[in-house]
Amino acid sequence: MTAPLFSPFRLRSVEFPNRIGVSPMCQYSSQDGFAGEWHLVHLGSRAQGGAGLVIVEATAVLPEGRISPSDLGIWKDDHIPSLRRIVEFVHSQGSRIGLQLAHAGRKASTASPFARQGLVLPADGGWQPVAPSAIAFAPDDYAVPAALDGPGVTAVVEAFRSAARRALEAGFDFVEVHAAHGYLLHEFLSPLANHRSDAYGGSFHNRIRLLLEVVEAARQVWPERLPLFVRISATDWAEGGWTADESVELAPHLRDHGVDLVDCSSGGLVPHQKIPVAPGYQVGFASRIRRETGIPTAAVGLLTDPIQANTIVGSGEADLVLLARAELRDPYWPLHAALALGESVSWPRQYLRAAPEGSTARPALERP
Repeated sequence: MTAPLFSPFRLRSVEFPNRIGVSPMCQYSSQDGFAGEWHLVHLGSRAQGGAGLVIVEATAVLPEGRISPSDLGIWKDDHIPSLRRIVEFVHSQGSRIGLQLAHAGRKASTASPFARQGLVLPADGGWQPVAPSAIAFAPDDYAVPAALDGPGVTAVVEAFRSAARRALEAGFDFVEVHAAHGYLLHEFLSPLANHRSDAYGGSFHNRIRLLLEVVEAARQVWPERLPLFVRISATDWAEGGWTADESVELAPHLRDHGVDLVDCSSGGLVPHQKIPVAPGYQVGFASRIRRETGIPTAAVGLLTDPIQANTIVGSGEADLVLLARAELRDPYWPLHAALALGESVSWPRQYLRAAPEGSTARPALERP
């Protein structure tokens, strides 16, 4: 009997060969938003390692939506060919691949972790960040953002629409709208960052309005046959912020607008958050949303043990498990997990000479 972690999972026309996914992780290795050799090898090696799906890092829909000047981007058609090359290689290894569409909001124009910490000024290649309200994430290392006006909000929605179209042209199997970790769409959701008095602020329904407009715009160009994910921070871990109850209330609205899966992370909205970090500390959010709303979910957060991951899927707490640091430490985590769970594994044929007895060569995955 196949372990739940290695059972296939289908959303719309796309079948994922197993339930193990690679979380989007910023690499801060782009120039002018272009994917390069690092991205090909980084993402391709995780597909070689047997992950059922790979999600490309937060990819800016506008240049001013980058976290740092070194972020990946999809704000112009010129970005498509280098992304398509990665998609084609990941497909050749039997995996599915998605692109996370992002806008950093008030956390934009900061230095990459490889450089000095803090704000990047316009004179040094930075730019003016934008947000729902003119409230800085932290006064010392982040700029006071400009509050988006009506045309600015409209431009954000159109940027996500255009980015989804480009992702389709690049051949991605799904896209994920990034509404977590204190970036722009999350900022609109949370009362701690959104002090607006117009149709995008105040009540719950006003605060979720921009996210729903973005999802609807993406769905207008993203085919019905392909799935669409949304990553949320299920709670801000801070008094007066976005809550788990609101996340449960949000999920059916997302489903009604064409979202197929909610990727359940948390935090990132304010520096004073209090997070009880422990293995699997965010799984409960994915479990509750799935149980109370029926929408498929992905669980994330210090998931490192194959037995733990298999139990999460097998018990119905989540449909997918997404790994980040564990995949950085071991690109072949899925293959090693299969061995630990007694599953037969298909290896890249080039590696069969080192594979355990009984392993088979992995066939290429056909497009839907």
